[in-house]
This record gives sequence, C-alpha cells and structure tokens, in this order.
Amino acid sequence: MSTASETASSRTPFFIDTHCHLDAAEFHADRDAEYARAVAGGVTTLVIPAVSRDNFAAVAATCERYPGCLPAWGLHPMLIDVHRPEHLGDLRAQVEAQRPVAIGEIGLDLFVSNLDYATQEFFYVEQLKIAQEYDLPVLLHCRKANDPLLKQLRKIRVRGGIAHAFNGSPQQADEFIKLGFKLGFGGAFTWPRANNLRRLAVDLPLDAIVLETDSPDIPPVWIGRGRNAPGELPRIAQTLAELRGLDVDAVAQATTRNARELFRLD
Repeated sequence: MSTASETASSRTPFFIDTHCHLDAAEFHADRDAEYARAVAGGVTTLVIPAVSRDNFAAVAATCERYPGCLPAWGLHPMLIDVHRPEHLGDLRAQVEAQRPVAIGEIGLDLFVSNLDYATQEFFYVEQLKIAQEYDLPVLLHCRKANDPLLKQLRKIRVRGGIAHAFNGSPQQADEFIKLGFKLGFGGAFTWPRANNLRRLAVDLPLDAIVLETDSPDIPPVWIGRGRNAPGELPRIAQTLAELRGLDVDAVAQATTRNARELFRLD
C-alpha cells in the first residue's frame, strides 16, 4: 500500500495535522473522501488522538486504513464519567500493542463547570506517568487550565508535547516552551475577533508552533458553525502565513519540521 506522502509526492508544501479526530462519527458518511481531500491538499500526516478506552479500536482501525494516520492513546478529561482506574491498565496495554506517537488526548478542563477536578487531575497525573515511562510526548487538552497543567508538568517531566488549541497568555506559552512543548494552532485563530490568539500567532517563535484542525471541531471562520475537516489545514496555514507576513511554504516547512521533531518521525 502506498503512503500518503507518496500519494501526494508531486505536491508541495506538505503539512502535518497534529490533532485530528478522523475516527469520529461525524465522518462516517464521507471519511474516505475527506481523507483523500486532505492528502490532495498536502496533508500527508494526521495524528489521531484517542479520547477513551472505548474508542481505541476506532482509532486503531482508522490508522490501519489510512496511510499517514498515526495514533495517540489517551483518556480525555471531559469523559471522566466514562473512565475507570482500570482503564489506565488498558491504556498501558494499548501502548504496548501499538506504539503511539504520543499519549493523548489528556489534560484538564476548567471551562465545563460540572467536571470533578480531583478526578480529572487523577487521570491527568497517571497518564503523565505513563508518558514518562514510555518516553512519549503528550497531547494536552487545556481549556482554562494552563497553570494547573504546568504545575504537574514541572513535577512529572515528560518528553514535551503539544498544548492543543492553546489560548493562554504569552507568559504561559513561554512556560510550555521551556518544558519542550509546542503550541497547537487551528481554526480558532482564523476568526477576526480572536485577538489574543492572533497576537500569539504573530508573536510566538515559529519554531514553537504546530498546526492542527481538531476535526470535526473548532471550525475556521470560512466554515462557521459547520464541521471541520483535515483538508482545511492548508488554508489555516495560509492564514497564519498572512498574519506573520510569510510565504505559506515557510509556514509549512517550519510547522512540519516542528511536528516531525516532536513526534520523532523519520
């Protein structure tokens, strides 16, 4: 079977979608077509994060079917009503069975008020320990929770990772970068009123930025309230290039290099 890179070998620039839930039910009707559209646009690698033990199989099947799709295994903080302590053992077993590029999607969510913080923190800390044990980076869900995330990262040192959908302060961004993290930028910063994100997109060092879609979520401005898809990544990159006054090739090369180094992709 040919790789996604070979399929798009005549096309440049190349992109890596560092956070894409292509396994999600929203893609059941047209997953093949959306994957093909992404590859045709130069998105040659897609990282597919798991969110619970129950979707490990769907992520594995997606990565097996579509060349260039790479798994990350994790237990999402918004699904703490689903997770059980024994699922951490299942996570370890999954890492052993199919080596991922990262542990994720993990983290904390302080935006949703009815999510028990202690339970979130328990699963976050235990998954950091797994990432440390297997020398893997982490994909962090970090809504309104950058400081408590950083607090644990200073205690449990992991091999960097990505602050997914980052929307913190420049000072918090600097702290993540000091710990070996990249900041994930996707559809949210394309909205004209996203002033903080757009400032960060311009001011952060380019070597600290990776691109993502979080498909089917966080749609860019040109989609509005519709479903996001990995094929939107080149246009997201173009928006970043325009904000920074760069050619899109420069953004593609830098963000792809950043992701490849983080995930240790050959």
